[in-house]
Amino acid sequence: MNPYKIAVNLEWTNACNASCSMCPRSMIKHTENMTPYCFSKVLERLDPDEVFRVVLAGYGEPTIHPKYDEYIEMVRNHPVRFDMVSNGHAMGEEKLRKMDGAIDLLIVSFSSIVKNVYDKVYVRLNQKQVMENILKARDTLKQTNLAISLTPTTECFETLPETIEWFQSNGITQLTMSPTLYNRAGSLEAEEQARKFLRGLISQYSLRSQELEFIPSLWDNMKQMYHNKYKCIPRNVVMPIAANGDYQYCFNDIGRAHNLGNVDDMSLQQALRMRETLGPDPKICADCNSATHYRTGEILKVVKHHFAQKAKVAS
Repeated sequence: MNPYKIAVNLEWTNACNASCSMCPRSMIKHTENMTPYCFSKVLERLDPDEVFRVVLAGYGEPTIHPKYDEYIEMVRNHPVRFDMVSNGHAMGEEKLRKMDGAIDLLIVSFSSIVKNVYDKVYVRLNQKQVMENILKARDTLKQTNLAISLTPTTECFETLPETIEWFQSNGITQLTMSPTLYNRAGSLEAEEQARKFLRGLISQYSLRSQELEFIPSLWDNMKQMYHNKYKCIPRNVVMPIAANGDYQYCFNDIGRAHNLGNVDDMSLQQALRMRETLGPDPKICADCNSATHYRTGEILKVVKHHFAQKAKVAS
């Protein structure tokens, strides 16, 4: 048994109906869908004593998988919690009804209520259709919770207040945002300035920060730091499983340069133990600054914010 709990980022497909400005899809060599056999093996590998959350996401759009209906039913009675991240475009009423109760939390990514801003970020999607589907989700989902993940890109900053207002006026109040700028090609100085701005927005509008979404407890985080040679929280606390069933070194390994093994012949525990012995991978880590976001000072800020939020809810 693994000494600490983790989250699993599970990719049903790496195909997508969008071409988002912040998504490096050019690094994906070919698209594929997870097969029923592979998904069955994944489900066998997921133990609730070791996995506290599975997020259906990856680098594709889960609602466009051709076996969506079948896979939803396969997770309905699984003991591990399943959440889903979607861009909302293919999320019609029938798919919403099928997911209700099988998915614990549906997270819809959304950039801006202003169409030209939305179109710059979520290329190829129909903003009107997405907004209609979000309202359908609000009205249709009775057992599955609905949350909105507001996109933290510089294009969206100016229109965030009116975007937040639109959701709140429509009774959608579970709004989340990452305090880290989606800045794959930008400067670190600009990123640091943006992070301070994002933290201010999160506080100002009482948004839920996504910092601890993948960490079940601070105790698990401490154990994760102790057991891993490489002290990178984003890498170590999440095990990504690609559409072909490969365990991945890190979610940022978009081109799958460093796979650890496959669900067909390796358990989750084996993959974790292998990864715990590994240091940084130059091909993946050289241009990544995720680890620096979670140094001691940053973690203390997160802990302070976490307990402040809990105290706010309790009061």
